[in-house]
Amino acid sequence: MSELERRSIEHTLAVHSAPALLDIKCANLISVSIDESDMYDYRQEFESRSKLRMRVLCQCRERQLLYVYHETLLAMQLSQPEIRAFLTQYGYTEDMNLQQMLGTLASRMQCERFPHEIGIFLGYPLADVQGFIENNGKNCLLCGCWKVYNDPESARRTFANYDRCREILCDKLQQGCEFFRALELSKEELL
Repeated sequence: MSELERRSIEHTLAVHSAPALLDIKCANLISVSIDESDMYDYRQEFESRSKLRMRVLCQCRERQLLYVYHETLLAMQLSQPEIRAFLTQYGYTEDMNLQQMLGTLASRMQCERFPHEIGIFLGYPLADVQGFIENNGKNCLLCGCWKVYNDPESARRTFANYDRCREILCDKLQQGCEFFRALELSKEELL
């Protein structure tokens, strides 16, 4: 992989996954064209040098959805009793481990309808995921990184925090900072 291809991949990761990369959010989802599949080839280095993991959740002829996630934060999200109870409605069982739950999510993504419980796997508040499902994506109080059905003020602060993560990390990369060093410096700046 050329240096130009590497920088392009790292820029895409920063723009679309900064909150997860900086340990603020449990996961992000990135849609890439099959032509950009070098992103997935980058996975081994990415996983060995960060706390994050990367998984293809689904793909079609032209695109694939990459799930970039922080195992510890995601496990904490999915272990909450109310989240577990909610997910049982969609075929996730109480005894599933994290990888089994991600396998079920990937299987459900192969179906015709998009599994809206994915919001839980992206760290969205349960009330907002439930509100989205109950309202068929309509009647939200606020639309930002997700559709908000409960506590718009808290969501606004979260959206601003996500934007700040993106700005800080992209700024470090634009200054020529090496990607993994940029992650460290950005985390320090967020403190």
